[in-house]
Amino acid sequence: MLFGHNTNVKVGETTFHVQTEDRGAANALIDTTVYFQGRVLHRRTNNYLDLLPLNSDSEQVLKLRLDEQHRAIVEELRTGALHVALPPQTKPPAAVVSNAPSVPKVLTLVLINAKTWLAGKRATLDVSVQNRESGEAVNHARVVARVDGADSNEFAAETGIDGRAQMEFDMPRLTGADPALVIEAFHGDAKGQLRFQLRAKPRVPAAT
Repeated sequence: MLFGHNTNVKVGETTFHVQTEDRGAANALIDTTVYFQGRVLHRRTNNYLDLLPLNSDSEQVLKLRLDEQHRAIVEELRTGALHVALPPQTKPPAAVVSNAPSVPKVLTLVLINAKTWLAGKRATLDVSVQNRESGEAVNHARVVARVDGADSNEFAAETGIDGRAQMEFDMPRLTGADPALVIEAFHGDAKGQLRFQLRAKPRVPAAT
């Protein structure tokens, strides 16, 4: 079972977003990240190898550790014990902005769980969307997934402040000659795409 927390922490006039996640038994990591306007400012990671293999008792211990790590960082931010430097605010001159040609931006998509996204017939997509030019996470981007070469609908989600979106669906039966998982993201005029080739299972010849 995966656990996690998301908390907005206001320090003075600045609001930070704190996200703590269990990276799953395959990684055995509790990962806490502090974001400011989509940018990563601080990360703290601790493993829980001593709790493997997980069972009902060790899962409770894991949840307590994750809760405590999240609470500790939130408290350190509020009290000033954890100091994170804000990124410099860089803006081009107004004249440059007004005279610059309108060039569509490009989004970078990453399938974070690229090796584990398919379990049996169940697909779980954990997608990160960033601005390719600045590297910043993109909030409120529309993420769409579909399977080319199969009779299926599109599945959609929206990214959060950390630029991530998740989708879950049952994989359709592959019928085309060149099936592929296609993930696209849209934010204003910006867009990006990922494409993963899929292998259709060979048909078993009928007995004669």
